Amino acid sequence: MKKILKLVPQQECEALAALIRKAWHSAYDGLLGEAQVDYMTGKFQSASAIRTQIKGGKAIYFYIRSAEEKAGYCVLEAEEEKLFLSKLYLFPGFCGKGLGKKALDTIADIAKQLGLRAVYLTVNKRNARAMAVYEKFGFRRTDSIVTDIGEGYVMDDYVYEYTV
Repeated sequence: MKKILKLVPQQECEALAALIRKAWHSAYDGLLGEAQVDYMTGKFQSASAIRTQIKGGKAIYFYIRSAEEKAGYCVLEAEEEKLFLSKLYLFPGFCGKGLGKKALDTIADIAKQLGLRAVYLTVNKRNARAMAVYEKFGFRRTDSIVTDIGEGYVMDDYVYEYTV
């Protein structure tokens, strides 16, 4: 079986940022509004923001692949006891094909290989589709948080955790 995750080369940050904008607008315009999505992608997922995160060594960006196509991306951050799944998005046209489950299986395996006890993530409280996917996989809701991200915007999320 081919690996579903592939490291994003630093020289592809511009191309990845363009794909991210499309994915986030598809996923969040209806939940958060176009203005907040523009703000969030500009601040957190622009090419320069991605480069800074990669260079800092904390965040590791992967493409999620379907055959040789770039079907989505995820971002992992190893912490002391847990692996933080910072982002997991499938690009439009790739949802509902089992790629999310395959990616989550791989991410759980990475956590095990690193000797970590769990994978955790945050998900928007109104994103019922994502919550259903994570719960079906075995993630359990552990907390509720609101994070100020500036410009009058907040992230109103649930925290989910999966024990490996």
